[in-house]
Amino acid sequence: MNRLTLPQGRRAWGVLVGMMMMVVSARAQGPHFSHQTIYVTDLNRAADFYEKALQLKKIAEPFHDGKHIWFRVSEHGQLHVVSGAKEDVAHDINIHLAFSVASMEAFTKHLDAMGVKYGNWAQSSKEPQVRPDKVKQIYLQDPDGYWIEVNDDKF
Repeated sequence: MNRLTLPQGRRAWGVLVGMMMMVVSARAQGPHFSHQTIYVTDLNRAADFYEKALQLKKIAEPFHDGKHIWFRVSEHGQLHVVSGAKEDVAHDINIHLAFSVASMEAFTKHLDAMGVKYGNWAQSSKEPQVRPDKVKQIYLQDPDGYWIEVNDDKF
């Protein structure tokens, strides 16, 4: 019969209690980001943009119905692209999905090579906007008009 061997001494109990509190604390943090869904008029056009221009990796999706394509956007975060929208609608730049890149210069060169339009917040210049914390930002729209921020935040 297996027996649980409990730690001996005050120090060992402190370590055990600390580990248990970290587990409870991790579970008690509240919701974690899962995914963002966008509704598009042309699934292949949107998927092509996210895969080629933004260089996101496709991941398996459970529907297998030709109406969904999913992308990995972070360790556990996903972008769900779903077809069925009847028309493109205007989107406000204040509502945007943001990504960070290692090199703004390399990424903007990539966008230029792809012919993707981008600019500062006002869309008056291709020069990245610089936040007060020195993070550079550009903004672009996907084929359905959803706004995307790309920055060089190192968090």
